[in-house]
Amino acid sequence: MLSNRDKAVRRQKRNRFKLSLRRNGLPRLSVFRSNAHIYAQVIDDEKRITLVAASTIDKELKKAKIKSTGSVEAAKLVGKLIAEKAKSKGLGKVVFDRGAYLYHGRVKALADSARENGLEL
Repeated sequence: MLSNRDKAVRRQKRNRFKLSLRRNGLPRLSVFRSNAHIYAQVIDDEKRITLVAASTIDKELKKAKIKSTGSVEAAKLVGKLIAEKAKSKGLGKVVFDRGAYLYHGRVKALADSARENGLEL
């Protein structure tokens, strides 16, 4: 019998494998969320480096005076910030890697905000 953690790891590996099939050399926007914060980074898998990163613990978002760093509004701000940073690096199109997380709530808010601010997912 598989534990919940084992199922999450399997889902994450399955999603990452499916992304690798349709990625075509594009960088990947990876999302990690904890109860308190949300993190996003654009990764070049061929060079194995992080190109751009943003999270709720960044200095730019501490100035925003959000009520909770683990909220949907905080995820929207992280999505906006990651899109701005990616566009400044010349990245316009990425593939979205939600990992083992379902596409709703904070993960969806981050992706929608990144799309609204010019990042093509």
